[in-house]
Amino acid sequence: MLIDEHAEALEADLLRYYGTDLLDWHRGRLSSRRLAVLIQHLPRDSAVARELHGESADWSVTEYLLAHVADQLAEANWMFATVNRDEDADPPEYPEPVARPGETPAVATPAHSPTVVPNPSEIAQFFSK
Repeated sequence: MLIDEHAEALEADLLRYYGTDLLDWHRGRLSSRRLAVLIQHLPRDSAVARELHGESADWSVTEYLLAHVADQLAEANWMFATVNRDEDADPPEYPEPVARPGETPAVATPAHSPTVVPNPSEIAQFFSK
């Protein structure tokens, strides 16, 4: 049961967000229905949410979209640097994606990164068609 497993976090959240003491439920001053409603509507940044969902509780759709935008921008910058580098220079390293909650960091280059870096003249020829 949520109350038994996360009593400390729940007690802290009830006091922080609602000014309600969890002991009021044990004393009969807070109904089970009201307690359930309060728990159900705890904010995303509550201690209970963090205990249940880990660091992903801090990430909303906005954070995931921003991480995706940052990854795409880093890839675009990498492509620009690759195309505009000196032909004799080593290619720039492929950018690391922004870490997301619950994901393990990439050990090697991401699966979608090219294994062969095209020659800048090949890229220019491709886009001039």
